[in-house]
Amino acid sequence: MASIRTEILIDTPLDVVWAALRDWGALHERLAPGFVTDTRLDGTDRIVTFFDGTVVREVLVDLDDDAHRLVWSVVGGPYTHHNGVAQVFADGPGRTRFFWVADLLPGDLAARTGALMEQGIAVIKETLEAQALPA
Repeated sequence: MASIRTEILIDTPLDVVWAALRDWGALHERLAPGFVTDTRLDGTDRIVTFFDGTVVREVLVDLDDDAHRLVWSVVGGPYTHHNGVAQVFADGPGRTRFFWVADLLPGDLAARTGALMEQGIAVIKETLEAQALPA
């Protein structure tokens, strides 16, 4: 099993970052536009389309407003197992630390998945910081 961890500081208040992260059906609009091109809800699952045309089904495992933690699992696709966790923490005034972890099988998908996670978290930072700018 591979475990991939990425984190980034975002110059945006925790409540703004958490509101975007917890909006399960608006991934392509509020958190990672361009990286994710569409999100469609099917019950509590979401069908996510990425910039390269990849489509996956993500099952919501846990959404914890107190811990600012979102957990999901990708079912089907290239993985025999995938568990994702994103959690955010205040890191000083107006700053948020964003953690994203994925545990997956088969392990040979780790390099590609890790590269995509780095790309995705950079888009998340850019998106949330741009939304926090005064008009």
